[in-house]
Amino acid sequence: MDTILTLLPDSLNFYLVLPAILGVAWGIIGGSLPGISPSITMALLLPFTYALEPSMAIVLLASTYVGAEYGGSIPAILIRTPGTNAAAASVLDGYEMNLQGKAGLALGISLYSGVIGSFVGLFFLVMLSQLLAELALAFTPPAYFALGILGLSVIVSLSDQSLVKGLIAAVLGLMIATIGTDPVSGISRFTFGVSGLLPGIQPILIMVGLFAMSELFKQASILEDLRVKTSPRIRFPEKKLRKRLILPQSIGALFGGFEGVMPGAGGTIASFMSYNEARRWSKSKDEFGKGSPEGIAAPETANNTVAGTSLIPLLSFGIPGSNSTAILLGGFLVHGLIPGPMLFARSGDVVTDLYAGLFFAAIALFFIGYAIMPVCIWLVNKPRPYLNAFILALIMSGIYSINNSLFDLSIMLVAGVIGYFMRVMKFPFLPTVLGLVLGFMIESNFRRSLLLSGDDLSIFMDDKISLMLLTFAVIFVFGSLAKRLIQVLRAGT
Repeated sequence: MDTILTLLPDSLNFYLVLPAILGVAWGIIGGSLPGISPSITMALLLPFTYALEPSMAIVLLASTYVGAEYGGSIPAILIRTPGTNAAAASVLDGYEMNLQGKAGLALGISLYSGVIGSFVGLFFLVMLSQLLAELALAFTPPAYFALGILGLSVIVSLSDQSLVKGLIAAVLGLMIATIGTDPVSGISRFTFGVSGLLPGIQPILIMVGLFAMSELFKQASILEDLRVKTSPRIRFPEKKLRKRLILPQSIGALFGGFEGVMPGAGGTIASFMSYNEARRWSKSKDEFGKGSPEGIAAPETANNTVAGTSLIPLLSFGIPGSNSTAILLGGFLVHGLIPGPMLFARSGDVVTDLYAGLFFAAIALFFIGYAIMPVCIWLVNKPRPYLNAFILALIMSGIYSINNSLFDLSIMLVAGVIGYFMRVMKFPFLPTVLGLVLGFMIESNFRRSLLLSGDDLSIFMDDKISLMLLTFAVIFVFGSLAKRLIQVLRAGT
């Protein structure tokens, strides 16, 4: 509680308030555009954070995540097209309420529940991250290596359709991470005589290319004409309805808190699980799927809670459990900050600023969400080519502004082409990002550990934290594989 109270003075500081407001506004706009996910919305901003102070940049990106999770419900309710994957559950009852002439109430329930979820997610983030921060000073090179291996083990659960594709994507990321100068010997490798590759490839270039540029390539092949026939105004639930929504919102907060901490789970799973449980415990089960307010409250509370709790494994262990947190990880790396155990010891002020920024972002979500609705509806009605042209200009100018380098643009475009073919062949992006980000940490700490032990591999077993993390990695991998096997066997019977 003391930690939360210390955030209040900081939240009134202008340098945190402004990026929080801008991030929430941009996130709502991006989330309301079908096909532009929270990760893409954040990726578009990522190059522009390069010139900002670290705290401002991190708050801007995290607030964008908060806004985008709510924004995805707008097209889900209005045009039956979820702006984000996590908003898919809101389509079931949100669009039905729209057909009944209750679009304003549905949007109000979504915003009201989203604000509650944001505060709940922030509470979990502050409480749990603070506890895990006590491990910060105990990490050694073997422990950091084991932590990287634990991060890679997440790939098993992230590769829903094909484990082989997930592993191939991860290897691609690891290969990109080896380009540049050797972290121990200083020898250049895999640069092929190109001087621009000597410093290595910045993760930001790959992330923007994979997430944002590849999406533009995909959108160029889609012909859709989505229109909103009316311009509804948000109408918030009255006292009687608010009491009815307490149970589904509590269920959503519970699943959002649990699933957000689990790498690879994310808002989509939390939303659908909370929807199912809300229906199970509801006194009006028959209304679900026909325009139930509870069917909106539960998933919207869940996915907005995840926006906070998904930062816990990122801040405490440096492991991004979703595409959005992977982009936020890129924001940390751009400013020389390495999320993980030592972040709290070396850059505790940035973490505290992040808490304060998210606190204000949760407040701003209520007011900005209400005020920006006409803009979102106007954007949804615009032809897609115009929007894509604007996004392309944003991407190109942002990447070029980092180092004023055309070489960076070429790398980003190549990553975009690769990302497009990965989309076509249904390769997941997150394993590639994990391999890219964790590759350096795994290699450098593995070699440092061997230097300390005289090439004795037992150092990884002798270090207690390393042994514990490696054990968790093994359990995680084999547990996920066993779960897959059970699902296959059940499907075959």
